[in-house]
Amino acid sequence: MNVDELLKYEPSKSFEDSRKTRFHENDNFEPKKKIKTGNLDHLTEKERLEVLKMLENEPEVEPFTETSLRKLMTQFDKKFAKNQEMRIKYPENPEKFMESEIELNQVIQEMHTVSTRPDFYPILLDSSFLQSLLSLISHENIDISAAAVSLLQELTDLESSMEYLEEIKVLIDYLFEQQVFSLLISNLDRFDESNKDESEAVHNTMAIFENMIEAKPSLSVESSKQGLLPWLLKRIKVKGPFDSNKLYAAELLSILVQNHDENRKSVGELDGIDILLLQIAYYKKHNPASAEEYEYMENLFDCLCSCLMLPANRLKFLHAEGLQLMRLILREQKNARHSALKVLSYAMNNLEGKENCQAFVEMLGLGILFPLFMKPADSRKKKNKENHNYDEYVVSIISSLLKNCSDDNKNRVIGKFVESDHEKIDRLIELYFKYKEQVEKVRFSDEEDMEDREDELYLKKLENGLFALQAIVYIIVDIYINGQESIKNRINKLLNLRNESKKSVVKILKEYQENLGDDETKSSSEIQQENDRINNLIQNFK
Repeated sequence: MNVDELLKYEPSKSFEDSRKTRFHENDNFEPKKKIKTGNLDHLTEKERLEVLKMLENEPEVEPFTETSLRKLMTQFDKKFAKNQEMRIKYPENPEKFMESEIELNQVIQEMHTVSTRPDFYPILLDSSFLQSLLSLISHENIDISAAAVSLLQELTDLESSMEYLEEIKVLIDYLFEQQVFSLLISNLDRFDESNKDESEAVHNTMAIFENMIEAKPSLSVESSKQGLLPWLLKRIKVKGPFDSNKLYAAELLSILVQNHDENRKSVGELDGIDILLLQIAYYKKHNPASAEEYEYMENLFDCLCSCLMLPANRLKFLHAEGLQLMRLILREQKNARHSALKVLSYAMNNLEGKENCQAFVEMLGLGILFPLFMKPADSRKKKNKENHNYDEYVVSIISSLLKNCSDDNKNRVIGKFVESDHEKIDRLIELYFKYKEQVEKVRFSDEEDMEDREDELYLKKLENGLFALQAIVYIIVDIYINGQESIKNRINKLLNLRNESKKSVVKILKEYQENLGDDETKSSSEIQQENDRINNLIQNFK
């Protein structure tokens, strides 16, 4: 609220109506972006001199000191008290309290300077300022509420003041003790996102959530208990065109479920799996219209993958017909295909994926999966997007099918490798050598202290194709032992052509077996079962 708005005030209208006349309802909100200052090389010499002259003539800004802060806080206290007094005294007469609201809004804007000096935050914490600021979030005037949210967002912003991280964390601890998540979430329903300024206030509110969780990751679970997770699910569920706030909500949801089983469980209990699938279903027939929407789509899939790491959610995914949706997405030539493969790999792996593996084969999913297995990844490059490694997802799914399917369904999977003159075995061995060569190139430039860095090297190999190679080796050994004689003959022939011994194949399988204990996604009983399975495969791979 500013002086121009005051001059435009019409007594015949209600205060709320007069406020709304200031906005263009069709304005599309775009979040404020930080402006990066660059050099002046793109300017002519004359323009450069003019800019430098303007900078020289700029009046010197007085440094913001502790005295400046205390003076500003005193002004804030006065304006805050005056506005409270005028609203109590003249509750039905906006003309009487509007001036005090303009003054209060102005002093809130001036308080933004404090965010540049986090070393002064202890002074704020020792005063009543923060308590007053939090009370303004629920102020009757939505503009004052939005201004308070904007200030709080800047005060908690980590990027601007990483050197004062501890001071910001102390502030965040205080805000959490004051139930700021509940306060902000209950306030969100007041904002009308068709209004540009109020949409920005919603964005700033989510930025506060992100700032606090980034500084204190333990707040991920606590924030959900105060209502953040349900609100985020509700926000991405809102019908209407894609916008930046929907993107931000999906990003925050992805952060909340990334490493916390408690939040994953809450998503399942709140019908979040259904909500995610409903949002993803749009991209079965449509490509994202922009890079931002592509990121939103990816966030939805990432949220689903994280939630599928909880066994209970895999059954919810199955019952919500998630497999059918992923199968339909794979049939379409749309950007969502690679993400659908990723979801299937998460839904089917480990023992908890058994029901999904059985259902996938029975719904004729093999007819969609194996053509993707035969198609080189390079032919599926997406515009404006790096080439995703489809191979890893596909071989992960096939290895899971071999591990989890019953005899009849497993035979259907193995039978695919006999079709078309064993062309899929040719492809499988081609992938084996491709990833073996890729993994063998992974090494440290400094060969010293290699014994102390074996775990680090193993992780680096996993990032560069070892995970895919291990799945490929598992498939080779399993179909060799459990498949027809023609499969054995083809594998032997192709390995011999490259002078590759079976010992080399077994060595990769043993390395996988040795590192099973490091897999946090598997229970101790599952690790033992996997060990027994691999021992059996190794003994019979002759």
